Amino acid sequence: MIQTAAYAFAAVTVALAVFQIALAAGAPLGRFAWGGAHERLPVGFRLGSLASILIYGACAGIILDRAGLAEVVGDDVSRVGAWVVAGFFSLGVVMNAISRSKPERFTMTPVALVLAACAYVAAMG
Repeated sequence: MIQTAAYAFAAVTVALAVFQIALAAGAPLGRFAWGGAHERLPVGFRLGSLASILIYGACAGIILDRAGLAEVVGDDVSRVGAWVVAGFFSLGVVMNAISRSKPERFTMTPVALVLAACAYVAAMG
C-alpha cells in the first residue's frame, strides 16, 4: 500500500511539474494557479512556478525514500520529512479550497487532497 501511494504521489507531482512548466512558459492556464487572477502569469509568478517544480521534486524524493523505492535521504530524515510533506499538502488543500478562482478551487483542491492522502499513507508506513 505504501509503495502504491508513493508511486501515485510521484505521478501526480510529475503532472504538476509539467503544468508548472507550461505556466512558466506562458500558457494561458493561470486561472488554475496562484489565485487565478492572471490568465498568463506575470514574471514573478512564472519564477514561482519554476521554484515549485523543485519543491515537488524534493517532496517526491522524500515520499519515494520513505516507501523504500529510492535512497534520497537518511531514514530519520524521510520519516520526519514525510510528515512535513503531508502537512504541506494538507495546507495546500485548505489554500486551494479558499481560492477566489473557481477553476483552481475545483481542480487543484482534489489534486492537493490526493497528494496529502498519499503522503499520509507513506508517513504512516
